[in-house]
Amino acid sequence: MLDTLLTSIDQLLAVQASGGPKRGKDMAVLPVVENGAIGIKDGKIAFVGTTEEVKGLDAKEIIDCKGKIVTPGLVDPHTHLVFGGSREHEMALKQQGVSYLEILAQGGGILSTVNATKNTSEEELFRKGWFHLNRSLRLGVTTMEAKSGYGLDRETELKQLRVAKRLNEAHDIDLVSTFLGAHAVPAEYKDMPEKFLESMLDVLPQIKEEGLAEFVDIFCETGVFTVEQSRRFLERAKDLGFNVKIHADEIVPLGGTEMACEIGAITADHLVGVSEEGIKMLAASETIAVLLPGTTFYLGKDSYAPARSIIEAGGTVALSTDFNPGSSPTENLQFIMNLAALRLKMKPEEIWNAVTVNAAYAIGRGSEAGAIETGRWADLVLWDAPNYQYLPYHYGVNHVNTVWKKGKKAEGRKPAYA
Repeated sequence: MLDTLLTSIDQLLAVQASGGPKRGKDMAVLPVVENGAIGIKDGKIAFVGTTEEVKGLDAKEIIDCKGKIVTPGLVDPHTHLVFGGSREHEMALKQQGVSYLEILAQGGGILSTVNATKNTSEEELFRKGWFHLNRSLRLGVTTMEAKSGYGLDRETELKQLRVAKRLNEAHDIDLVSTFLGAHAVPAEYKDMPEKFLESMLDVLPQIKEEGLAEFVDIFCETGVFTVEQSRRFLERAKDLGFNVKIHADEIVPLGGTEMACEIGAITADHLVGVSEEGIKMLAASETIAVLLPGTTFYLGKDSYAPARSIIEAGGTVALSTDFNPGSSPTENLQFIMNLAALRLKMKPEEIWNAVTVNAAYAIGRGSEAGAIETGRWADLVLWDAPNYQYLPYHYGVNHVNTVWKKGKKAEGRKPAYA
């Protein structure tokens, strides 16, 4: 007997992941089962097919999903989840046309959040992170990446990573941690970026020993770290057994994307300023382009990452919120889907693949998340939508009806000790 049976699903997005991430023209291929059904047993998907095919099956709970669609739980592959404070005071500067790099030079931006995070206790960071995770869960996210990067010193970076590990162990959302100690150059290392990078590399053995992160990331941008500094840093991290990512070509085309492809980075993220050569290299490599249109939108920029060019060249695209307190303060991956349609000119099928299977592979969870296949964990979302094209079209609201995480309804809750 099944535990739960979802029937009469108008459209079941039976996204497949066994063949790897979707790239190029295959991103426009989306398996859809009309009048679909899904059976859940012991937290896993036991049946995928049509409602006709499940007639006669018994279940403890049968849910009529007529007028709705079901998809895999969403995957958010680039967030800065654990941080102290907020930065609403920077809104006025942005309205005056002050650029992000100028705000950073004034001690704002990342450095402002660094100070707040250093002065926030681990328990408070945990409670704050829990709050944001609950919100993401209610918006349909069941798996997420979480970066450090608001410490820029050993103690605070480790504090962030330990909080993320605790959140992963306690919350319904599965978290994948990334060490982003090389997020900015702190004031005390202003003229010594190489020495600072060495200090961050010195933290990696302890991170590995405590199992605090799977990935290492770096912010490769003008005024932060050069392409060559980033290359050396990431290659050292790979030598220590970490997979690597890079914030690349967000503002100007430095060549971070090309370098990411050369060293086998799992992802290159942002890519607003990616070059034609970078696009060609993405198409010829396994590196996934993680695009963050929410950041471009929030910063009031007109130029978005060239998703169409990357896809048409044969590359792989994932989408993410870039949730952070300065340049993309939103947990709403549904809104990112809207922006992908309106600003990145992505097709609905491409968008769904970008927030499920491709996003899962972007954080090393391609075999566990972002797909609907028998034998996998039942991470599912039931949407109040008549078809899959509706979500990228209807913006600004939460379309979630129900979220299942490992077969159980998940609605967000308080920490166990609260």
